[in-house]
Amino acid sequence: MIKRVKRIKNEELLNQFLLKLIMVIGKVIQFRRGKHTVKERHFLIEIPNLKNRKDAEKFVGKEVEWKSPAGKIIKGKISGAHGNNGVVRAIFEKGLPGQAVTTGVDIK
Repeated sequence: MIKRVKRIKNEELLNQFLLKLIMVIGKVIQFRRGKHTVKERHFLIEIPNLKNRKDAEKFVGKEVEWKSPAGKIIKGKISGAHGNNGVVRAIFEKGLPGQAVTTGVDIK
């Protein structure tokens, strides 16, 4: 039981440390979509070590940048949490290409 409590405290400290970092790297999971529609500017982003909605909501309002292989940068903003597992929604200025799915984004 003591080891579990220490591990939980260490995870909480790690999460607090990650939130204070200047830049975090997230992963683009998918377009935000419904059964028949796809929102081309809206993406779901997974951030490492976020386990619940409460942690994800701390990132709302932060800027997101995706860099293409050609060097072009597309900027966006985190608009809210998505679900209860620590995933966030981001809205970009322009739509990202399909190749952006599963690539990294910088969260500032």
